[in-house]
Amino acid sequence: MNYEDWEREVPEPITGDVLWKMKVYRLALFAVNLGWHDITKLAQDRRTVSLSDQLYRLLGSISANIAEGYSRSSNKDRVRFYEYALGSARESRDWYYKGSHILSESVISHRLNLITEIIRLLLVMVSDQRKPDLREEVEVYTVDAADVESHSLV
Repeated sequence: MNYEDWEREVPEPITGDVLWKMKVYRLALFAVNLGWHDITKLAQDRRTVSLSDQLYRLLGSISANIAEGYSRSSNKDRVRFYEYALGSARESRDWYYKGSHILSESVISHRLNLITEIIRLLLVMVSDQRKPDLREEVEVYTVDAADVESHSLV
């Protein structure tokens, strides 16, 4: 299944959410969908059963943490969840590489590239969220009552 075919099949309650506008979220959901097929194959070999379990948990964690972070109101909270997603993405890429004895070279190449794109997008998001807000500092002005009276136009 390619990305465009998959995207057409995603139900409206998901695509209708503002979160769907985030490319990284869409790619993370696509990765977990592809991962379902990959872990099914990995689970058939007893040597990679635990690998398949760990991989699927990590893939699911990427989109879940992006969704959680997106829903937070403070930059600090958002960054924390985006970093969790980043950690899960990096670890899932590592586990995919370890599954290369079972999965085909083309599958591994595709998954590593897809997850690397997710990592790249998350790194940008984390960096953007860490930047301080551009706000003017509030300046406190004090005025002496005598000055106000002496300059009064009344």
